[in-house]
Amino acid sequence: MSQSKNVVITGIGAVSPLGLDAPTTWAELVLGHSGIDFIKSFDSEGFETRFAAEVDGFNPEDYLDRKDARRMDRFAQFAVVAAQEACKQAGFDPKSMDQYRTGVIVGSGIGGIITLTQQQEVLSAKGPRRVTPFLIPMMLGDMASAQISMATGAMGVNFCVVSSCSSGADALGQGWEMIRRGQVDVVLAGGSEAPITPLAVAGFNSCRALSRFNEDPKRASRPFNRDRDGFVMGEGSAILVLESEEHAKQRGATPLARLQGYGATSDAYHLTEPGPTGQSAATAVLMALKAAGVDPSEIDYLNAHGTSTPMNDRQETKALKLALGEEAYRVPISSTKSMTGHLLGAGGALEAAICVMAIQDGIMPPTANLVDPDPECDLDYTPLKARQQEINVCVSDSFGFGGHNSVLVFTKPDWEH
Repeated sequence: MSQSKNVVITGIGAVSPLGLDAPTTWAELVLGHSGIDFIKSFDSEGFETRFAAEVDGFNPEDYLDRKDARRMDRFAQFAVVAAQEACKQAGFDPKSMDQYRTGVIVGSGIGGIITLTQQQEVLSAKGPRRVTPFLIPMMLGDMASAQISMATGAMGVNFCVVSSCSSGADALGQGWEMIRRGQVDVVLAGGSEAPITPLAVAGFNSCRALSRFNEDPKRASRPFNRDRDGFVMGEGSAILVLESEEHAKQRGATPLARLQGYGATSDAYHLTEPGPTGQSAATAVLMALKAAGVDPSEIDYLNAHGTSTPMNDRQETKALKLALGEEAYRVPISSTKSMTGHLLGAGGALEAAICVMAIQDGIMPPTANLVDPDPECDLDYTPLKARQQEINVCVSDSFGFGGHNSVLVFTKPDWEH
C-alpha cells in the first residue's frame, strides 16, 4: 500500500452570525463580540426561547444568480457562498484541473427544514397541487454538496454527512481520509445549516436543550459558566479546501494549515445525553492525536464543543481530563459557541475554520460570558478576552445527539509557497 498523503488546507469560507465571510467572522470573534439576538425571521411571541444566532444581512442574490438562488434552501445558499469564498482564497478552480479528482462533502444535521416547513403550510392552506416541484430537491440534506458541485464544477465524490452536531467535523474527516488514500486530490468539505424555524425552536425547547435567557440574548450562551441553561441555535456555513500537500505544491498554493488527524467514536448510550463516563469522547480525542502523531504536551489550543448545556460542558471537561491527563489543566481551551451560537451540523466546520485562523494569527479567541465558572468545569477556558500565543497544534472537538464524537487535529504547515 502506498504511503498516506499529507493534507493541507488552502482556503476557507464562512457565512456566520458574526459576518458574511471568514475574515469578518474571525475579527468579531477575537473582539469577543456576540452574534446572538432576538429572532427576526419569525414572530417568536409565545416561544420559551425568543432569540438565536441568525445570519444578518445575507442576500443570496448578491452572490448567486437569482433563478439559482430561488431553487436553493437557505442552508444550500450559505454553503455555495462559503465554498466560493474558500475556492477564491485557495486560487482553486476545479474546472481547470481533472474535475473528477475534486470531491465535495458537506455535513448538515437538519438540511432544508425551512423549505419543508413552508411547504407543509402551503399544503395545509392551499392543497397538494400548490406544493412547489422544488420541495424535494430543496429540502434534501445532500443539496448543499450538490449545489457546490454544480457551482464549481467539482465532479468527484459528492455526498452529505449526517451525524447531528458532529456532521461538519465528520465531513472534514472523511475528506481527509479520501485524500490520504489517493482517491481524490482535493475536497471542498465542511457543513451548512439554516434551522431557525418555529418548528425547530419549538422542538429543541421541548427537549429542554435551548437556553431560555430571554432577558439578555447576548449573554445567553455561557459555556462552562455555573448558571448556563442551554445552547443557542445558530445558522451558517463553513467550507474548507482540503488538498494533498503534493497537489497544493504543484499548483503553487499557499497552505494555511495541515489537517493532521481525525478520530471518531460513538457513546452507544442515549438519544441526547453524552455518555456518563466521558470515556468514548476521550477515546475520540486520543484517536485523533494518535493519527496526527501528536502528544497531549504539544497541544497549544483546543476549541471545545462547549455548547452551554449543563450536562455537555461537564462531560466534555471530564472527557478532556481523561484524554489529556495533567496536560488538560495546561492547554488553553475556549468555546466560540459563546459568540456564534451552535450551528448544529455546521458547528464543527466553522470551528475548524476558526482553528485554521487561530494558527494563522497566533490568537486564541475567548469564551464569552464566562464570569462565574462551574467548579466542575475547572480547566483553562480562556474567559472573556482573547490571548496571543504561537499556535502550532490545535484540536477541535465536536459531539452530537445520538452519541457522535468527532475530533480534528490541525497543525502549522512547515512550508510556504
